[in-house]
Amino acid sequence: MFAEQLFTRPYRAGESTLQGFGIWFLICDNDAIMWEIQPIDYQLLFVFWDNKKNPQQCDMAVIGTIRKCFAIVICFGLCTPAQSRTITAFADSVRNVYHIPELAFAVISSDSVYEMHVLGYKRALSEIPAEPNDKFRIGSNTKAITGFLAAQLVKEEKISWDTKFFDLFPEMKAESNPAYYDLSLLNLLTFRTRLFRYTYTNKEPTKKQFTGTEEEQRYQFTQWFLQHKPVPGKDSINFSNLGYVAAGLMLEKASGKPYKQMVQELGAQLHIDFNFGQPNNIDTAQPWGHDKDLTPEPPGDNYKLSWLLPAGNINVSLPDYAKFIQLQLQGLQGKSELLSAEEFDFLHFGLAKFAVGWFWETDEANQVYSYNEGNPGTFLTQVYVYKDLDRAYILFANVQSDEAETGMGVIYDELKKRYEHQ
Repeated sequence: MFAEQLFTRPYRAGESTLQGFGIWFLICDNDAIMWEIQPIDYQLLFVFWDNKKNPQQCDMAVIGTIRKCFAIVICFGLCTPAQSRTITAFADSVRNVYHIPELAFAVISSDSVYEMHVLGYKRALSEIPAEPNDKFRIGSNTKAITGFLAAQLVKEEKISWDTKFFDLFPEMKAESNPAYYDLSLLNLLTFRTRLFRYTYTNKEPTKKQFTGTEEEQRYQFTQWFLQHKPVPGKDSINFSNLGYVAAGLMLEKASGKPYKQMVQELGAQLHIDFNFGQPNNIDTAQPWGHDKDLTPEPPGDNYKLSWLLPAGNINVSLPDYAKFIQLQLQGLQGKSELLSAEEFDFLHFGLAKFAVGWFWETDEANQVYSYNEGNPGTFLTQVYVYKDLDRAYILFANVQSDEAETGMGVIYDELKKRYEHQ
């Protein structure tokens, strides 16, 4: 049976009036192909679900080519003669559909900014608009910063990639598992360890087990996890945040500086304001993170993320983070004085699958790119660096959910399509 359903959707806080009111059609044919039609900033966005439930954005003209489906579109003044919608209108509509309170994204090259937009609201169900310099917690995208700090110290000959952890911390060796005795800085920064997987959701250890400053607690935390048994596995790569915690201790020992100081000194050098933890913990006017239910995360200090600091607890604004990614593009082309092209290439592509802070692979167009994603519980951040194209895509959201991640993927695909021939 051919079925269609017509209904209106109510206004939601955080949407413009025109976005919030509209006519929706759901049209199904005998093969269970569904079209969802919704108003988007004076335009209509068509989203097609095939039998595998995969969403695909389609042009309006495609409707006429589907012989089994038809629609009478009533837009009550929501459509205009405009032939193309701007990327900000498209992205803001995706933001609303996929329930992302605040969305930021950029397209950059080594010397240009093609797109940079911050959209939405700092907190769900609020009227506090997003601002260009809003800070986002970048989660595991911190790893590339840690890796860059390590490369600088290696270049300065304060440490080497082959330096072993227990050469710097011999006092920990007796109580540690012998399986870890040969772990080097490079092993720790490239997931080439058998350390168990650990993130902020693990129940142990408890806050009461460690005392002292943040640095002292990370030291005690490292003592704790090095006593555990190694995990089995044949793959050379084992994704564990703990390697970055131990590597952070090594960088502190080699530099004689706390990790936060190293990051902030790098920021000063690059004119970037790096900070740590939840953005709203220091300033409640900054974006609030949200979980999958859109529950805002109140200001506070997540002690487990503090233990994982070198693995994933930096926050930064989109304009500032874009500077760091532009540095990567410049460096990969041999245009940076901080590291050589070979050193940048080693960070991004030096080992299979995951090098130093960067995953990498080849896309469907045979273009090699490096990338990473941060998901520290209430934020999502993604970055894709195309060395040969001299282009990078950055996406930030102040919510962590599967739905938001899907929405970010829709925007990323659209950005790639728009810039693939530039």
